[in-house]
Amino acid sequence: MDRIKDITAKLVETKDWPDFAAGDTVTVTIKIKEGNKERLQAFQGVVIQRRGVGATETFTLRKIASGVGVERIFPISSPFVEKIEVNKRGKVRRSRVYYLRGRTGKAARIKERRLAK
Repeated sequence: MDRIKDITAKLVETKDWPDFAAGDTVTVTIKIKEGNKERLQAFQGVVIQRRGVGATETFTLRKIASGVGVERIFPISSPFVEKIEVNKRGKVRRSRVYYLRGRTGKAARIKERRLAK
């Protein structure tokens, strides 16, 4: 297994992203190709989960768009991910916050984590 990890680490270029976890509000800027044009699109939402290790690691963002819940899965090592920006640190007690799916409005809020000085 170690040889496989070494080979994938050499083949897949991983960028140095900021630390974020479940409950954090994050903005991900993605490169979108439409025909021969390229543009950047931002997707802002709450991190529901992080899964995987190394080159195969992914994270799921959830946001409410026009009253409908939208979830999107992003690979950490994707060449299309241009930038990851942490907007707010959330205070949650689990690594997968699937309970947000059943909540709307004020019930879907997450407390902000206070940073130690």
